[in-house]
Amino acid sequence: MKQAPARENDIEPPIEEISDYYIEPQTSLVERPLRTLKYNDMFAVLDSYGDIGVGPEGPEGLFVRDTRYLSKFDVRFEGKRPLLLGSVVEDNNASLSANSTNPDIHIDGNISIPRDVIAIERTKLLFETGCYERIGFVNYDRRKRTFRITIYFDADFRDVFEVRGVHREARGVRAAHVVGSERVVVRYDGLDQISRYTSLSFTPVPQYLGLNRAEFDIVLRHGEKCSILASVTCGEGRVCEPLGFFAAYQGARRSLRALTRNIATVQSSNVVFDEMACRSTSDIYTLISRTGVGLYPYAGIPWFSTIFGRDGIITAMMMLWIDPLIAKGVLLYLAETQAQHVDLEADAEPGKILHEVRHGEMANLKEVPFSHCYATVDATPLFIMLAGLYFERTGDRATIEAIWPNIEAGLLWCDTFGDKDKDGFVEYYRKNDTGLVNQGWKDSQDSIFHADGSQAQGPIALCEVQAYVYAAKRAAATLGRMLGQTSKSEELDAQCEALRRRFHEAFWCEDIGTYALALDGAKKPCRVRSSNAGHALFTGIADPAYAARVADSLTRPEAFSGWGIRTISQGENRYNPISYHNGSVWPHDNALIVCGFARYGLKTQAAKVFSAMFDAASYQDLRRLPELFCGLARRPRRGPTAYPVACAPQAWASAATFAFLSACIGLSLLHESNEIRFTDPRLPDFLDELTIRGLQLGDTRTDIRLRRDGDDVTVSVLAREGTARIVQTK
Repeated sequence: MKQAPARENDIEPPIEEISDYYIEPQTSLVERPLRTLKYNDMFAVLDSYGDIGVGPEGPEGLFVRDTRYLSKFDVRFEGKRPLLLGSVVEDNNASLSANSTNPDIHIDGNISIPRDVIAIERTKLLFETGCYERIGFVNYDRRKRTFRITIYFDADFRDVFEVRGVHREARGVRAAHVVGSERVVVRYDGLDQISRYTSLSFTPVPQYLGLNRAEFDIVLRHGEKCSILASVTCGEGRVCEPLGFFAAYQGARRSLRALTRNIATVQSSNVVFDEMACRSTSDIYTLISRTGVGLYPYAGIPWFSTIFGRDGIITAMMMLWIDPLIAKGVLLYLAETQAQHVDLEADAEPGKILHEVRHGEMANLKEVPFSHCYATVDATPLFIMLAGLYFERTGDRATIEAIWPNIEAGLLWCDTFGDKDKDGFVEYYRKNDTGLVNQGWKDSQDSIFHADGSQAQGPIALCEVQAYVYAAKRAAATLGRMLGQTSKSEELDAQCEALRRRFHEAFWCEDIGTYALALDGAKKPCRVRSSNAGHALFTGIADPAYAARVADSLTRPEAFSGWGIRTISQGENRYNPISYHNGSVWPHDNALIVCGFARYGLKTQAAKVFSAMFDAASYQDLRRLPELFCGLARRPRRGPTAYPVACAPQAWASAATFAFLSACIGLSLLHESNEIRFTDPRLPDFLDELTIRGLQLGDTRTDIRLRRDGDDVTVSVLAREGTARIVQTK
């Protein structure tokens, strides 16, 4: 691509290599409506009909463990697409329902079947190792109708990174076979020596079944109904038999009910907010998968439907008051996978917490560096933070005792491998050619820069990472005292105070009125106004005298788009509102900042951001907050501008709803004092009343109502079983 000529005083931009997270632009997720389903390691991206692979090359497909097992599933009525009436993913995300009708069918220039006489209803769901679908037909015509339904299908077994646009020089061997009269099995023998299969079976038996299509001749009298049932099972090795459609349908619902049986729920005076909260809850529990040690929220669909350390930890933090079992599962899994040895290729070092896991062919062959990748600077302190918050919430001493060696190993990593120059700050740098250039949550290759736009050179100490380390050591000190490690706790307390002082001295930039984005390898601050500074409030490392100034900076028009706080403020050199990390708006980022505002008593600013994010969600399909949206300024009578490859659902975006809420109402669940506390509770203008049901602390389960009268909020206990005190304080 040709570069535009540089203007006078412009810095000539370097030719930048493609990052590991690059996604080809033709894979936009917003150019046409998409529907998503997920069950454990399997997820589906479908068009509005419930079809796969009908339009131009895109992300549609049925995926398992980073491989696309079904790349086409296209239902035709007499060779034509039906006329779509509407489709929706159910409120609990268990299934997709799509309604359509037949188009006009012509023979010799005459209409043989007029449109709108055959109703078609499709129900599609995932369960265990299969995708199950019922395609129902009803004849509303007054005469008998005969028509042919053709289902085209294919399985390309492309790795998710191939679907994202990465080119491969070689692939394995694919072969398809018709088995009997009702099944087709497609096999792929990968270069990683794994044999993968896709098995498609149909009821009733098709009139014709070939390697890539099934045909059904249907005859319906007036008012008659019939159905085609299709099952797609996927896996490795031996072909598994599918369940029946109705067994899968019931199993999927029972599984979701079991996951959410004991969680806290919210209901309000605002119907749209209730829809937002319901969708957020459904999305979180859709993204949750079961590991050998508990629950883990996968990051997002379609590109990140796998375990991410940072994403899982932050999601668990924001969901702690709703369901602490998520945090327990995340802690146990990350403790189990904590790095034990130095591995430069994986960016692993003893004590470091996992960044990402991938199971596809390209990861297995090391064509992408993410099989078990540790290229993150923040997951380790965040892990320790989560342990502290989990214990404060639950008092679960047994879990903390089990992972205490992992906490100690994480602390040691922060002080050794994380701080090789011994300046008291945790830094990162790229250790190999395939590693990530930037290793904080803003991991785009151009996301850390100086005021003049020049890219910061490592080792880089990020603003928010020092804040996380501070909170991690505070948490570890508390846990250590509980476990009788008094001298260790005192040492950690002293380290925290020293870090707080050093942080303010090194990162505060009086000229921009906020904390620097980062320090580069020469300890020169990146004097850029960014959302990262808000995370200093989230953890409590920010100097109280300066917290209000940070909040003021983040809620000015340069930073606050009207829909939320931008990652980079308008006017900064690399500001770009349609970029991934340099001016966009991320719900989870805003949620952590709002928690920081609340920590410092800045409830007015917290409510302002919460209200903006609620308004943004009200414009979204299914009231679902996406991974991010563009940072363009808010305009009257139109919603926020979508980002083309934003995942939806995305775990930490969905969990953000509950972080906003708990921050504004000042909710704390304190196991040690057996107290449910509301500190200076505020409800934003769009909520007059809020009811929380099933809120649990120890042996207590309670229902609580909050009512707003102007700026005042009263807290009422509707029901309570157990001994916990409910306290409202200023």
